[in-house]
Amino acid sequence: MANKELLSKGIKYMAGALPLLFLGPVVIHNAFMNKQNIWHYAVLAVGVIACLAAMYLMFLGLKTIMKSLFND
Repeated sequence: MANKELLSKGIKYMAGALPLLFLGPVVIHNAFMNKQNIWHYAVLAVGVIACLAAMYLMFLGLKTIMKSLFND
């Protein structure tokens, strides 16, 4: 049987990654569309950080869910 506390924690990580999965590429696209702006590199950095945070949260969520399912 799955550990319900760990499973809910993993689902919360995955839910936190969901908005970042959409926000990161949108911000990166916006940065590349506005290259003439002086904030181009700052906006690009924010988009890359959002994408990296989404990948990290997805990894952490999957790891936690697997840990809860297989009683590691």
